[in-house]
Amino acid sequence: MSSVWNKKGISLVEVLISTVLICVGVLSLLTLLPSGWRLSGKSDLLGRAAGILQGELERNEIWIMNEKNQVTPTPSAPSSQPFYPSGKETPQPGDIPYQVTTEIQELGGGSGSWRVRVRVTWPGNETGITESVIVTRQLFFAQ
Repeated sequence: MSSVWNKKGISLVEVLISTVLICVGVLSLLTLLPSGWRLSGKSDLLGRAAGILQGELERNEIWIMNEKNQVTPTPSAPSSQPFYPSGKETPQPGDIPYQVTTEIQELGGGSGSWRVRVRVTWPGNETGITESVIVTRQLFFAQ
Protein backbone atom coordinates (compact mmCIF):
# COMPACT_ATOMS: atom_id res chain seq x y z
CA MET A 1 0.00 0.00 0.00
CA SER A 2 2.86 2.36 0.67
CA SER A 3 4.15 2.05 -2.92
CA VAL A 4 0.94 3.61 -4.33
CA TRP A 5 1.35 6.71 -2.16
CA ASN A 6 5.04 7.09 -2.87
CA LYS A 7 4.67 7.67 -6.63
CA LYS A 8 5.73 11.18 -7.61
CA GLY A 9 5.55 13.00 -10.94
CA ILE A 10 3.37 12.57 -14.02
CA SER A 11 3.03 9.41 -16.01
CA LEU A 12 3.45 9.23 -19.77
CA VAL A 13 -0.27 8.54 -20.23
CA GLU A 14 -1.23 11.74 -18.40
CA VAL A 15 1.19 13.74 -20.56
CA LEU A 16 -0.29 12.27 -23.76
CA ILE A 17 -3.86 13.00 -22.63
CA SER A 18 -3.03 16.62 -21.76
CA THR A 19 -1.20 17.06 -25.09
CA VAL A 20 -4.20 15.74 -27.03
CA LEU A 21 -6.58 18.06 -25.14
CA ILE A 22 -4.37 21.08 -25.80
CA CYS A 23 -4.08 20.19 -29.51
CA VAL A 24 -7.87 19.86 -29.81
CA GLY A 25 -8.32 23.27 -28.16
CA VAL A 26 -5.73 24.98 -30.36
CA LEU A 27 -7.12 23.41 -33.54
CA SER A 28 -10.66 24.50 -32.66
CA LEU A 29 -9.42 28.07 -32.21
CA LEU A 30 -7.57 27.92 -35.53
CA THR A 31 -10.79 26.96 -37.34
CA LEU A 32 -12.34 30.22 -36.12
CA LEU A 33 -9.63 32.42 -37.65
CA PRO A 34 -10.86 32.50 -41.29
CA SER A 35 -14.39 33.45 -40.30
CA GLY A 36 -12.99 36.12 -37.97
CA TRP A 37 -10.86 37.57 -40.75
CA ARG A 38 -13.83 37.55 -43.13
CA LEU A 39 -16.06 39.28 -40.57
CA SER A 40 -13.35 41.82 -39.83
CA GLY A 41 -13.04 42.63 -43.55
CA LYS A 42 -16.81 43.05 -43.91
CA SER A 43 -16.99 45.36 -40.91
CA ASP A 44 -14.12 47.43 -42.29
CA LEU A 45 -15.92 47.84 -45.63
CA LEU A 46 -19.17 48.72 -43.89
CA GLY A 47 -17.45 51.24 -41.62
CA ARG A 48 -15.80 52.99 -44.55
CA ALA A 49 -19.11 53.02 -46.44
CA ALA A 50 -20.86 54.56 -43.43
CA GLY A 51 -18.24 57.32 -43.28
CA ILE A 52 -18.62 58.05 -47.00
CA LEU A 53 -22.41 58.09 -46.65
CA GLN A 54 -22.36 60.46 -43.68
CA GLY A 55 -19.93 62.82 -45.42
CA GLU A 56 -22.06 62.95 -48.57
CA LEU A 57 -25.23 63.63 -46.56
CA GLU A 58 -23.55 66.43 -44.61
CA ARG A 59 -22.06 68.01 -47.74
CA ASN A 60 -25.45 68.12 -49.47
CA GLU A 61 -27.20 69.31 -46.33
CA ILE A 62 -24.84 72.25 -45.93
CA TRP A 63 -25.20 73.13 -49.61
CA ILE A 64 -29.02 73.12 -49.45
CA MET A 65 -29.25 75.00 -46.14
CA ASN A 66 -27.48 78.01 -47.64
CA GLU A 67 -30.23 80.04 -49.30
CA LYS A 68 -27.74 81.54 -51.76
CA ASN A 69 -27.02 78.18 -53.43
CA GLN A 70 -29.12 76.92 -56.32
CA VAL A 71 -30.49 73.42 -55.64
CA THR A 72 -31.35 71.30 -58.65
CA PRO A 73 -33.27 68.08 -58.06
CA THR A 74 -31.67 65.00 -59.59
CA PRO A 75 -33.29 63.28 -62.56
CA SER A 76 -35.52 60.23 -62.07
CA ALA A 77 -32.53 57.93 -62.61
CA PRO A 78 -29.63 59.43 -60.63
CA SER A 79 -26.16 58.49 -61.75
CA SER A 80 -23.64 57.02 -59.39
CA GLN A 81 -20.04 58.08 -59.13
CA PRO A 82 -17.05 56.06 -57.91
CA PHE A 83 -15.45 57.11 -54.65
CA TYR A 84 -12.09 55.92 -53.37
CA PRO A 85 -11.32 56.00 -49.62
CA SER A 86 -7.92 57.57 -50.34
CA GLY A 87 -9.79 60.67 -51.58
CA LYS A 88 -7.96 60.64 -54.92
CA GLU A 89 -9.60 60.68 -58.35
CA THR A 90 -7.82 57.48 -59.39
CA PRO A 91 -7.54 54.32 -57.30
CA GLN A 92 -4.47 54.03 -55.11
CA PRO A 93 -2.97 50.70 -54.02
CA GLY A 94 -5.43 49.05 -51.65
CA ASP A 95 -8.39 51.27 -52.61
CA ILE A 96 -11.81 49.72 -53.10
CA PRO A 97 -14.22 51.55 -55.45
CA TYR A 98 -17.36 52.55 -53.59
CA GLN A 99 -20.29 53.67 -55.73
CA VAL A 100 -22.10 56.72 -54.32
CA THR A 101 -25.57 57.56 -55.63
CA THR A 102 -27.10 60.83 -54.44
CA GLU A 103 -30.72 61.72 -55.14
CA ILE A 104 -32.23 65.12 -54.29
CA GLN A 105 -36.02 65.61 -54.42
CA GLU A 106 -37.89 68.81 -53.74
CA LEU A 107 -40.74 68.32 -51.29
CA GLY A 108 -43.98 70.28 -51.65
CA GLY A 109 -43.44 72.69 -54.55
CA GLY A 110 -41.63 75.78 -53.35
CA SER A 111 -41.71 74.94 -49.62
CA GLY A 112 -37.95 75.14 -49.35
CA SER A 113 -37.60 71.49 -48.27
CA TRP A 114 -35.64 68.75 -50.00
CA ARG A 115 -35.05 65.08 -49.38
CA VAL A 116 -31.48 63.95 -49.87
CA ARG A 117 -31.06 60.19 -50.28
CA VAL A 118 -27.58 58.68 -50.51
CA ARG A 119 -26.77 55.06 -51.33
CA VAL A 120 -23.27 53.59 -51.05
CA THR A 121 -22.39 50.21 -52.56
CA TRP A 122 -19.12 48.34 -52.95
CA PRO A 123 -17.89 45.22 -54.74
CA GLY A 124 -19.46 42.13 -53.22
CA ASN A 125 -22.41 44.08 -51.77
CA GLU A 126 -24.68 45.51 -54.43
CA THR A 127 -27.39 46.33 -51.85
CA GLY A 128 -25.10 48.62 -49.89
CA ILE A 129 -26.37 51.07 -47.31
CA THR A 130 -28.88 53.88 -47.77
CA GLU A 131 -29.80 56.87 -45.68
CA SER A 132 -31.90 59.96 -46.28
CA VAL A 133 -32.39 63.31 -44.60
CA ILE A 134 -34.91 66.10 -45.06
CA VAL A 135 -33.26 69.51 -45.38
CA THR A 136 -34.89 72.92 -45.18
CA ARG A 137 -33.47 76.33 -46.00
CA GLN A 138 -32.05 78.20 -43.04
CA LEU A 139 -32.45 81.93 -43.03
CA PHE A 140 -29.17 83.76 -42.68
CA PHE A 141 -27.19 80.50 -42.80
CA ALA A 142 -24.76 82.03 -45.30
CA GLN A 143 -23.86 84.94 -43.02
